[in-house]
Amino acid sequence: MLILLADLAQAIIAHAKHDHPLESCGVIAAPLNSAYPTRLIPMRNAAQSSEFFRFDASEQFRVWQEMAARDEEPRILYHSHTDSDAYPSREDVACAGEPDAHYVIISTDSNCQHNLRSFRIQAGKVVEETIKLLESYPTASPAHTGHTQHATHATS
Repeated sequence: MLILLADLAQAIIAHAKHDHPLESCGVIAAPLNSAYPTRLIPMRNAAQSSEFFRFDASEQFRVWQEMAARDEEPRILYHSHTDSDAYPSREDVACAGEPDAHYVIISTDSNCQHNLRSFRIQAGKVVEETIKLLESYPTASPAHTGHTQHATHATS
């Protein structure tokens, strides 16, 4: 299960709508060993495409260095799909390089029923997980275990 602040969910949806018709992308960092993502880092789609995204290598290097310096880790990697369902493409699965991350996809296609979905992608296997939106996190942060939770659908 992905536990996420409603404000952060709204921010990634707004980012996707702003960048439309191009795919948007970014990361939400969490303190090390925390299950609670806290810091949104919108990134530039170096591909400048409506069909796929690619992090700019130098920007990604800088962002990952910054997270390390702040004792953070990439908890959520997100991007949008502009003309398809919010489900990982073959390319998304092939490029999923953070086994402990939640992969959030936002669809800006008005024909899609669920516009915000989260997945765990490990060793080429895609498992959808539930998204629990909160107004604020509880005081104590549960440790992030990196274990995949099996769920059938996400909330929109």
